[in-house]
Amino acid sequence: MAISPLSDFAYKQMLQTIEIREPDERLPSEEALARTLGVSRPVLRQALARLRTEGWVYARRGAGNFVGKPPVLQSATFGPLHSIPDMRSFLEFRCLIEGESAAAAARCSDAPLLAEIDRRQRMLETAWSRGEPGIEEDIAFHGAIASASGNRFFGMTMAALAEQTRVSIKLIRELSPLPMVRRAVDVRNEHRAIGDAIKAADADAAREAMVAHLRGGMTRLFGVDDMSIPRRNIPTPPTRDS
Repeated sequence: MAISPLSDFAYKQMLQTIEIREPDERLPSEEALARTLGVSRPVLRQALARLRTEGWVYARRGAGNFVGKPPVLQSATFGPLHSIPDMRSFLEFRCLIEGESAAAAARCSDAPLLAEIDRRQRMLETAWSRGEPGIEEDIAFHGAIASASGNRFFGMTMAALAEQTRVSIKLIRELSPLPMVRRAVDVRNEHRAIGDAIKAADADAAREAMVAHLRGGMTRLFGVDDMSIPRRNIPTPPTRDS
């Protein structure tokens, strides 16, 4: 059966929602999801059927749909970040992956996917303007770019790295020697540069803006561009139940 453009759009939007949720977490009702995505329930059900086939979603009779854990993520976990050198390696890896992801997104001609990047960026800006951390919005913004790349492996890699990304954002904010106001301005400008380059369909500028953003995070954490990294352990983040 051919996949309709609307069903594919709903699938990709649902995938972004799932990527920032915990396994076994209950999803909103089909009616609520269809209303949020702006699609009909038959279109949504097509997308959900695809997500169930791939293991992203599973259903419980009478209870609704829940977040699953696809085999690819079960067999390809990256594990926690253990040290500051490990953090640097993680950010360098993201430079390679997300730089190309952003370049591919700038070549995207799918209007709904590009609109989703813009929407996620606005949600991030709104969170910051309210004085909120915006960590989940930040992750969703990067996830929207990966989805617009047109390569599902970018999106799958970002989903597998969600927890490490969450930890790295928190640590950069907590351990950065830079003044908080300067750091906040730099981060906003970097995100805007990424979004502007993608809107302009400039692949080279999008790649450069993404890499500059991630290397900016390294600078904010280590204080210098050419880092000499101390061998110290990263504090273990508290669990959700602590």
